[in-house]
Amino acid sequence: MVLSLVAQTWVKSAFGKWSKVGNYANMRGAEAAAKMLAAEGVYDVRIVRQNAGFLSDNFNPADKTINLSPDVYDGRSIAAVGIACHEAGHALQHASGYAPLKFRSAIVPIANIGNHFGPPLIIVGMMLGWLGLAKIGLLLFGAIFLFQLVTLPTEINASTRSKRALVNDGIIQPGREAEGVSSVLGAAAFTYIAAAVGTLLMILYYAIRLGLVGGRQRD
Repeated sequence: MVLSLVAQTWVKSAFGKWSKVGNYANMRGAEAAAKMLAAEGVYDVRIVRQNAGFLSDNFNPADKTINLSPDVYDGRSIAAVGIACHEAGHALQHASGYAPLKFRSAIVPIANIGNHFGPPLIIVGMMLGWLGLAKIGLLLFGAIFLFQLVTLPTEINASTRSKRALVNDGIIQPGREAEGVSSVLGAAAFTYIAAAVGTLLMILYYAIRLGLVGGRQRD
């Protein structure tokens, strides 16, 4: 809970600061993402303005769309172009067959099953004393951690691509503007780290309760 709170506070602080600073090229987030894609010869990805909440921006490989929130799609700030081009980085990963992204996409169904059924099976198994059922739930819950773990290099790579492209394409200038992009994307990356650590701690907690770690198994 503490890690999550720190992560959310950091993201809001970084975005709030750099959303008030315009980028060198005075481009909207959507325009910056389109320029980044075009520079790499990728033209089959649509950039869509979605009416969603704060930092709901994402790339959907299923229909090849970059979905941007209004503040990012229309924004001309350092924060807006940084986030938009980060999502464009995911689109470039997909276009180049980036292995971690392919693996993450492959385990999404398993992670969804783990998210929906893992915790209930653990709790029901503990309540009824069915250790086998609880172990199955714990294994399913572990799929969530695996998904979060493989997400980390995917996110870091997308940020690296976007920071390089923003400077090379003349959208931002080296120095203070580049540092602003790094601040925003670094804060966003920490939310994934916090989520992975939180999930791991929950797995360890249930493993200890079940006697799988640090002691004999409970009846």
